[in-house]
Amino acid sequence: MAQAKPLVEAFGLTKTFGTLRALDDVALSVPRGEVLCIIGPSGSGKSTLLRCLNQIERPDAGLILIDQELAGYRRDGDRLYELDDKAIARQRLAAGMVFQRFNLFSHMTVLQNVMEGPVTVLRRRKAEVRQEALDLLDRVGLADKAGAYPSQLSGGQQQRVAIARALAMRPKLMLFDEPTSALDPELVGEVLTVMRDLAATGMTMIVVTHELGFAREVADRVVFMDAGRIVEAGPPERVLSNPQEERTRNFIAAVLS
Repeated sequence: MAQAKPLVEAFGLTKTFGTLRALDDVALSVPRGEVLCIIGPSGSGKSTLLRCLNQIERPDAGLILIDQELAGYRRDGDRLYELDDKAIARQRLAAGMVFQRFNLFSHMTVLQNVMEGPVTVLRRRKAEVRQEALDLLDRVGLADKAGAYPSQLSGGQQQRVAIARALAMRPKLMLFDEPTSALDPELVGEVLTVMRDLAATGMTMIVVTHELGFAREVADRVVFMDAGRIVEAGPPERVLSNPQEERTRNFIAAVLS
């Protein structure tokens, strides 16, 4: 039997901002159902990689395939043509993204925040979406907060709402950009618990994180990035406990010190 195609593939991704080369010829392949954790120092290109995968940023060079669909372009023979904004917005629905900051609509209740995308973007029926949204809030442990407003929630609760909101769009892939970095230390655990539970369902996840314990426990594979390049990749027990590259060893020692 032929091996299943990866859900995410990236080839030769390069992205510059002025004189800064944020991504430098990055290649990545993520099988369906894998949890991939990306670690590395600030400015190493981790968030830029996620933003390119979700087409928030367009790479200067390289190609991305999400579920075998070319991201941001259509191919006609040997030529590529950029997609328009509407087509890119449709492609972007394949990936749910959770940011450092929660970006909830402050004037909407928790339930309305989770329902907004499916109703407004996907044009689904409110009654159907409402029940799914309530189920998702129960899944992230916030069934009792459906009528609350974001200002009435802790940071950890707001981030869990953001996860439920992303899942409400029924994505094939979840992208997490340091989802606990803006939280007080005592609130980190509740968000990581939701992410562990999500990983256990078989959701494909790419997680940029400094939480090495989470990466060690949940990741199928860990990637270490530095200066816009993938320096090392492999199973968490090898990359985190027995890294082969000196730069990886130094970074892990600094984080754990």
